[in-house]
Amino acid sequence: MNYQNKLEKSVLAAALSILCIGSHAQMSSADAAALPQDRPIGNIEAVHEFYDAMPTGVTRAPNGRIFVNFPRWGDEVPFTVGEIVGDRVVAYPSAEMNRPDPRHPGASLLSVQSVVADYRNRLWILDTAAPGFSAPLPGGAKLMAVDLATGKVVKTIVFKPDVLLPTTYVNDVRFDFSIGNEGVAYITDSSANGPGGIIVVDLASGTAWRKLTAHASAQVDPSFVAVVEGREMRTASPSGRHAPLHIASDGIALSADGKTLYYSPLSSRHLFSVPTALLRDRNVPESDVEAAVKDLGEKGASDGLESDANGAVYAGDYERNSIRKMNPDGSWETIAHDPRILWPDTMSVGTDGYLYFTANQLNRMAQFNGGTDLRRKPYTLFRVKVNASPVTLQP
Repeated sequence: MNYQNKLEKSVLAAALSILCIGSHAQMSSADAAALPQDRPIGNIEAVHEFYDAMPTGVTRAPNGRIFVNFPRWGDEVPFTVGEIVGDRVVAYPSAEMNRPDPRHPGASLLSVQSVVADYRNRLWILDTAAPGFSAPLPGGAKLMAVDLATGKVVKTIVFKPDVLLPTTYVNDVRFDFSIGNEGVAYITDSSANGPGGIIVVDLASGTAWRKLTAHASAQVDPSFVAVVEGREMRTASPSGRHAPLHIASDGIALSADGKTLYYSPLSSRHLFSVPTALLRDRNVPESDVEAAVKDLGEKGASDGLESDANGAVYAGDYERNSIRKMNPDGSWETIAHDPRILWPDTMSVGTDGYLYFTANQLNRMAQFNGGTDLRRKPYTLFRVKVNASPVTLQP
């Protein structure tokens, strides 16, 4: 009888366990919305939705006009620079200039990666001349300025072969107009197949030179593997071998006083800085420039960087769907975290006190997903209130 009682109790316990499992399953299904979830941080506002080509760069001019760019990476791109007008994006400065002309590569827009509006209401356009990440078309990679009052091109600087390597991909640019006759520009070379580095441009003469081409801070972190939306981000080589995404120096920002340049490789989680005076002086040995580089530690993996007049530096964190802020004391905080921040790209502080940024789902492109395009339109331009003004380094 004792054995029989034990057996009956065991069967009863098993039956109750099955009932409890079923009950929990039903509760989980019914109360899924009440389960703990990832909490958003900050209040991001959608400014514009893009249902056609994928944007990267954005800038808000002092007069409130907003410009974006669309690199020619494989999408159908009718124009590579546009202005948001109402609920539409229109070609800027004209549809004609946005038609690639291999016969006049320095005069037409081929594949633009970055746009920046300055304090004088000029739009600076950085043209990679490398559609589909190809080698730059000779004579096509350039920095161009357009007067927003007239829509006329007022300056074009075509990069020469000593600066533009066969593997160069000019990515992002920042300006200091307080230096020299017309100012200087700092540009990241984000090569995926060669050395990265910083390109410095004298805007008056058009002369340009490279710095940090051999330094580790401007190169890919060889141990880095991006993990976005829970998946390692890898590309397939022609041999069929899958390799991590490896992109060199990408994001760039200037300190409020113009004395420090911040930068980071896309394939890294570290932020670096270097004195701008050493970058501008062509007579300073490269070893001295390299010795002055500071590793400011981890900030998350970023595409774009930005700064404000209060001394803060902003960084996208594409692995965590976030925007982070480095305060003047060096501490970091997350100012925006939201599942809609799908690959934060370029950022721009506007005179209205908002930080603007694009979210373009770059990690979902076909080359990172076995040939299947997983992007879902729309792509989005967001903004978040930061109560700060843009860095304006003027004479």
